Amino acid sequence: MLAAPQATAAVAGEHRDTGAPLSRATVAADAQTREAAGVTNLARSADETAGSYFDAKTKRFVVNVTDRSDLRSLRSSGVSTRLVTFSRAQLSKVTRTLETKASIPGTSWAMNPRTNKVAVQADRSVSRSQMGRLRSVTSGFGDKVSVRRVAGRLSTDALGGGEAIWAQGGERCSLGFSVRSGSSYSFLTAGHCTDVASTWYEDSGRSVLAGTNGRGSFPGDDYGIVSTPGPGYGDVDLYNGSYRDITTSGNAYVGQRVLRSGSTTGLWGGKVRALNATVNYAEGSVYGLIRTNVCAEPGDSGGSLFAGSTALGLTSGGSGNCRTGGTTYFQPVTEALSVYGVSVY
Repeated sequence: MLAAPQATAAVAGEHRDTGAPLSRATVAADAQTREAAGVTNLARSADETAGSYFDAKTKRFVVNVTDRSDLRSLRSSGVSTRLVTFSRAQLSKVTRTLETKASIPGTSWAMNPRTNKVAVQADRSVSRSQMGRLRSVTSGFGDKVSVRRVAGRLSTDALGGGEAIWAQGGERCSLGFSVRSGSSYSFLTAGHCTDVASTWYEDSGRSVLAGTNGRGSFPGDDYGIVSTPGPGYGDVDLYNGSYRDITTSGNAYVGQRVLRSGSTTGLWGGKVRALNATVNYAEGSVYGLIRTNVCAEPGDSGGSLFAGSTALGLTSGGSGNCRTGGTTYFQPVTEALSVYGVSVY
């Protein structure tokens, strides 16, 4: 949320009272996020794993393994496992090759643990010759990779038109999460937004200051932080007259049901499709992103990705729109929190 105007500043850590306790769905989502972290740590103890995901049908987390001894070991720990062909190391070789030889604007890729492949996407801006180059680079990897065209144009979704924040030049982004370090308060947004301006306002007329001293990292990463004159509300706008308290942060997992809040399109939901995605924007490549099937449009940049009361990410960019659907990528919020030494509240 935006920092409250100075005359009506909120008390640190205060949340807007919607009059309702946390729903069962919110509590369940938070519990699943914690469970996912435990599964991830357990999977790291196995030698030949290839990612994990949440199976909506069985309501269980599944860890991919390539070694039968790991299969038995993890199952004895109570974890659902699946024997697959390619290890994480083998699929990582594919992504490293792509980054070296095929960082073409309009393309993206990520390991898909459900298919046990690297899923490569190319938007409509990728020319026929560039598509040929992409297929040439990936041809030697056989079943380790899939390549397909996607509708629309891959962009940072920025500046056009969340809760909204406005730059001096009229550009608009969305606020991600209110954060603090001791008695200092800030908010997170996309790095490609703080690249445009360091001072942001709550209104298009630029009469109410939202924050100053904006700074960030883009490309490479896509996070930014803006200092606020006082504490804001530690919640996210659900665009139906209510708000969701954000009380903690966490890492997304494949198969997770998530929500995105942004100033252009409001609240939309979907699922996490892949982690550690590389996206090649016209402005440069960004690494380590969360790939989802949630839609977004220009101006939603920087907005909140969350599940339950857990902050997960900041809207980076994508392709498509909220009329026909699309793919949207998010900067993991935990990286930004660590870099700036702040926490959600």
